[in-house]
This record gives sequence, structure tokens and C-alpha cells, in this order.
Amino acid sequence: MALPDPARTMRCMTTAHTQPEVNWRTHLSLGLLATVYIFSYIDRQVVSILIEPIKREFSASDTEIGLLTGLAFGLLYAVLGIPVGRLADRRNRRSIIAVCCGLWSLATMACGMATMYWQLLLARMSVAVGEAGSMAPSISMISDLYPPKRRSLAISIFMMGPNLGVLVGLALGGLIAQHYGWRAAFLAFGIPGVVLSLIVYLLVKEPPRGAFEPGGNQHAAVPPGPVNEPLLRQLARLLSLKPLRLVALGCGVAAITGYGYGIWAPSFFMRVHGMGIAQAGLFFGLASGIGSMAGALFCGWLSDRLCQRSTRWQLGLPTLGAAVALPLGICIFLWPTADYWALGTARVPHAMLFVMLFAFFASWWPTLSYSAVSQMVSARERGVAASLLNLFVTLLGVGLGPLVTGSLSDHFSSVYGGDGLRWALVCVVSVMGITVLLLGAASGPYKLRLQQLQAAAA
Repeated sequence: MALPDPARTMRCMTTAHTQPEVNWRTHLSLGLLATVYIFSYIDRQVVSILIEPIKREFSASDTEIGLLTGLAFGLLYAVLGIPVGRLADRRNRRSIIAVCCGLWSLATMACGMATMYWQLLLARMSVAVGEAGSMAPSISMISDLYPPKRRSLAISIFMMGPNLGVLVGLALGGLIAQHYGWRAAFLAFGIPGVVLSLIVYLLVKEPPRGAFEPGGNQHAAVPPGPVNEPLLRQLARLLSLKPLRLVALGCGVAAITGYGYGIWAPSFFMRVHGMGIAQAGLFFGLASGIGSMAGALFCGWLSDRLCQRSTRWQLGLPTLGAAVALPLGICIFLWPTADYWALGTARVPHAMLFVMLFAFFASWWPTLSYSAVSQMVSARERGVAASLLNLFVTLLGVGLGPLVTGSLSDHFSSVYGGDGLRWALVCVVSVMGITVLLLGAASGPYKLRLQQLQAAAA
């Protein structure tokens, strides 16, 4: 009888270790992480449908609202995201996500208790403190829950969070605000988040790092630098990667459009199209949410298939999506206000069709870019890489998008009157053209980077 080959036995043991099973527990973890991200965006975006009543109560200008919804939130979110991402690469990611979810949910409830503008400003900044610990640890965990060939679709499901968050936050938030006041909307969305944080802590299991990578450990695929490498040196090294740098800049510019548009578009439909707060929240939320969810799932599915032919599609698809979204976004604000559908007593502007189409294609760049970044670094520094990308998205998008749009609206209103917000949004949407150029330029270097990783693993 032939004796077993020890080398073969060891290879089998290694394969079993490095290729864990994707089962129902994996999908449950993904679903709960996605739900946390949904609530983070509900708490982040619900303020956009509450702008008009908040403006009236606190007698705030559009610039002050832009500060409240943008810079005050984005600055803290961006600054804290990097150290939290670093912590996620070294500590239990599940616990970080659960604690942060509870913190921002309590802060959202505090927004509903504010009686002065500065109190609301501080509460919004506190929301940012908690939400800084959601994105990067989640991206890192999902990359360890699924193998590379299924990772884009998994991350696209996670990235549906903003889309569902916009849908629920705007549609339900508008209804709550209309019947119970704007404070009730903050309270209604804050309480479930506290419960969700406990569920995540109890049910989500921390996956082993780098189990699906060559070699089956977090050191595989690339020598990422010393374990105790200083944070600033690590950030400088990551930014020296040309594809990561171009993707970060491209996403940051796209986020100026995304956040400026997302915060101010409901007000545009109220001011220019004469819609009520509940109608604007419902129809804009439905159009954006449905379009974005469909786009995120479609591009994730398509990317997993096309990238088997060429890895350039990982960034080629978001480049294409941004290019198509640009003219669709401009059409939203320039389409005649006289064109609408009558649904009972409600008037639904034809521009809502362009809202849905814009959302479908604009969802491609965040979904596929975060997936690309997770694959161009080693498993043990995905948290820092994702938070670095998030830094650009937050500082430029969250920090500048709403503020610049509000300031442009104040400026154009002195010239065009009630159409000031319209032209401010046209300007903000137009900057997405820069994203097309940057992501397109990153496609080739990204493919080369993956080839270098494969050679290092071999």
C-alpha cells in the first residue's frame, strides 16, 4: 500500500486553510455590514430633505446650510477615518463597526434635540465622529469574506448602502417631517441604529485576514513595508502608487458632484418645481434609490465577468459610467419645468426620469473604485487604503460639495433670482468631466500594478 505524500498532504492543508468556505454566515455578515452602511447614509442624508424647515427655524443662509451639511461633517469624518482605518488593520473590525454605529446613532438623536444652530452643528460633527469608523473596516472585512473573483459583486452589494439610505432617508424622512416635524425624523432614524450596533456585535464574525490571497495570509501578494511602519510613511508610500493616487483624485472630484447634488437636489425640486417636502422626498428618493441600486448591482456583476478578460475593466467601467452620467445630470436641471406627469394630485416632473438614469450610471464609480483599491494593496493594509480613498471623497465631496453648491446658489440668486440653485447645480455636476479623465488615466497603471502583485506572489 502506497504511503501518503507528506508534501501533498501539506498542500491540501494549506489550500483548505487559505480558501475558507463562503456560506450563509458569510452572506449574513455581508447583509449586516450593508445594513450598517445603509443607516450611516440615512443619518447622513436625511438632513438634505430637512434643509428648508431647518433654514426657516434658524434663519440660516444657503452657505450656512452648506457648512452644516458639508464641511462640519466632512472635516471630522476625513481626519478620523485614517487612524480608524489603521486601527482596523490591527484590531477586531467587527467591534469597531459596532461601537461606531452606536455612537453615530446617538449623535443623530442629538440632532433632533438641538434648539439652536450651533447645537445642531455640533451634533452633526458628532455624527461624523461615529461614521468615520464604518466604511474602511467594512471594506476590509468584505475583502476577506469573499475571493477576488466574487469581490466586486460583494462590494457592490455593500455599496448599495448609500442608495438605500437616500431612498429611505428622503422618502420616509420627508413624510415624518411633514407630519411630526424635522426633529422627529432625526429621532426616528437614530433609535434603530443603536439596536443594530448590538446585533452586529453579536452576530458578525471577524474573518481571517488575507485567507483568499496567494499564500493565505495578510503578508501575501506584496511586501507592504514594516509592520510598525509610521502612519505618515505608510500613507506616503500608498500615495506613491500611481493608480491609487489617480483613483483617489478622480473619486474626490466625483464626490463634489455627488454630495453637492445629493444634498441640494431635493431643495431644487421644492424651489423650482414647486413640490412639497413629502413629494420631493418621496419621488426624488425613489428615483435615486432605484436607479442607484440597479446600477450598483449591474456594474458589480458586469465587472466580475469583464475583469476575467482584462483587469482594465475594473476602472474602465466607472470611467464609462461617469462619462454617461455627466450629460444626464445636466438634463435634470435644464429640463423644462412645464413637463410633468400627473399622478392623482401629484405633479411628477419629467426631470425625475433623468434623476433615475443619472443615479444608475453615477453609482458605478464608487462601487468599482473601492473594489479596485482593495485589490491593489495587501490584505493587512486594506483598511488604511480604503480610508485614504475615503479621505479624498470626504474632504472634497462631503467637505466642499454642499458648501460650494450653497455658496454658488447664493451668488447666482443675486443674478438669476429663483434660478440661482439651478445654475449652481449645473456647475457642480459639470466637474464630473475631470473624473472621466482621471479614472481613464488610471486604468493602465492599475493593470500594471496587479501584474506586479501577481509576480510578487509567484
